[in-house]
Amino acid sequence: MRILVLAMICAAWMIGAARADEIHVLAAGSLRDVIGEFGERYNEATGTIITTGFGPSGALRERIEKGERADLFASADMGHPLKLLADRRAIRVDMFTHNALCAFAAPRAGLTSANFIDRLLDSAVKLGTSTPKADPAGDYTWLMFRHMDTARPGAYATLDQKAQKIVGGPGPVNGDPVADGLKTGTIDVMIGYCSGRQRMAKVLPDVVAVEVPKEIAAGPEYGLAILKDANPRAQDLALFMLSAEGQQIFAQFGFAPIGLPTSDK
Repeated sequence: MRILVLAMICAAWMIGAARADEIHVLAAGSLRDVIGEFGERYNEATGTIITTGFGPSGALRERIEKGERADLFASADMGHPLKLLADRRAIRVDMFTHNALCAFAAPRAGLTSANFIDRLLDSAVKLGTSTPKADPAGDYTWLMFRHMDTARPGAYATLDQKAQKIVGGPGPVNGDPVADGLKTGTIDVMIGYCSGRQRMAKVLPDVVAVEVPKEIAAGPEYGLAILKDANPRAQDLALFMLSAEGQQIFAQFGFAPIGLPTSDK
């Protein structure tokens, strides 16, 4: 019996020691590359391992609510982290970066900033989007539709009906639905995050990225939640992400920092 108790104590100590050297981050898919960079830098500086899981922010929040363990939750919106805070599943929430919406268009769409609304409303142009509620990119897109409706009454109904929700749905994802859709002609235009420009250019060099005009743009604001019972080092990683150095890293990956020191002139 004494040996069994000692073995259980030893196992618990080993699990605790391993956890002290590991931070688990659940993050929006648009953050995959930049979170990887943070993980490498933080590990190099501290020896702490950053493990990750990626997906639509709404789906990740539901996984946390169902009991999946995580230390940090990096969402592509503020709503999902704030819900965890309200439900006392998180102890702190901060906005940590901005993004912008872009339309990724195949050359056949002929999309430009000047004809943006006209081309999206054209019945011949097939439009792809993310899924609202599950993926914040979808929520921002539908808000953009609302803004377009102000300028062009009836635009919301048209776009709401024609949009193909190809990202962030409940089913399994096979391959790259955006690249595949643009290649095959299933879609002509995809509304997504501008931070994905570099990745898209590598996959489909001919695709044009057109930023959504400011008068109809919406969001995006990214929220970071430190979860209840998180590894104490998670707060240190969060501070690194919010620091001037961290914000420069976000800028390098196509995000818009929430704040940087004023450069000397």
